[in-house]
Amino acid sequence: MSKRKVIKGLLAATVGAMVVLASGALPASAQENPINLKISLWVPPVHPLVKSTQEWADSITKASGGTITASVFPAEQLGKAFDHYDMVRDGIADVGYVSPGYQPGRFPVINAAQLPFTVADAKGGTAAIDSWYRKYAPKEMADTHFCFAFVHDPGALHSRKKITLPSDVKGLKVRPAQQTMGELVTTLGGTNVQASAPESRDALERGIADAITFPWNSIFLFGIDKVTKYTLDVPLYTTAYTWTMNKDIYDNASAAQKKVLDDHCTTEWAVKLSSAWTDFEHAGRDKMKAAPGHEVVELTPEQVAEWRKAVSPLQASWEKQVSAKGYDPAQVLGDLKKSLADNKAAF
Repeated sequence: MSKRKVIKGLLAATVGAMVVLASGALPASAQENPINLKISLWVPPVHPLVKSTQEWADSITKASGGTITASVFPAEQLGKAFDHYDMVRDGIADVGYVSPGYQPGRFPVINAAQLPFTVADAKGGTAAIDSWYRKYAPKEMADTHFCFAFVHDPGALHSRKKITLPSDVKGLKVRPAQQTMGELVTTLGGTNVQASAPESRDALERGIADAITFPWNSIFLFGIDKVTKYTLDVPLYTTAYTWTMNKDIYDNASAAQKKVLDDHCTTEWAVKLSSAWTDFEHAGRDKMKAAPGHEVVELTPEQVAEWRKAVSPLQASWEKQVSAKGYDPAQVLGDLKKSLADNKAAF
């Protein structure tokens, strides 16, 4: 090949490269600003959700080709459990594990999932609640970017004194899991003690609380088994949670990065991320029955019927709260019940 042809070829290659640069046709990773997600959880590092969260984050990093990375902060490192929604809204955290029921009256729609004797199964319940709430989240949680929702395995009432009937709650100080359980305590003549999950053992140990509504195995995880003696064996409630993202983080992501985030904010991921926790809590029931010095109180059908009757006013209260926010409670609850039925998770 002549020297002239070599030079001509080099010039053509150089011009071609300049055209590519001018057109912006670079690899996606070169065009995108890197994102490092600060993911905040208020559960301790040994909680199953922490490992699941890391797996979720690692999957995002892989799918994004490394343009999105994440740092996971458990155990309230970035802020208190009660504050996680506002932390995400304000950018203190980029992704947060939110318990809407920690803020009474603020998120009434999702609280439908917390009505007693509503959800029978956490995995099917998570699929049902996530797919149902996607219709309502953009309005109810408008100042954050909704990722997904999930519920824990049905929880129970754990106490320092034996509780069998609804009337036994009268005069007791109870730490409720969320707003709906708080209303139940008041309805039954008890007094609510506000404490986040990490603060609950101390409240019981110091006698500030007499009882607590909590999932089965988390009782051991948070050391609450050391300060309670009785557990009422009835699926009294579930708690609904959301996985919520800062709007600026999502809005400023590239189209390719948004697709990765969207692909990880699905009903399938809601079930996948929460499943290890579901299995963990479910195993707590047998563990509790075998725990020395602890009694699991089983109810007769007649006693269960008394509890069902006792919780019935909670739906009317929920309907008023939802109506006040401009929603049709019949439609909201009807949509939820259909979704639960479709996922074989209705109680």
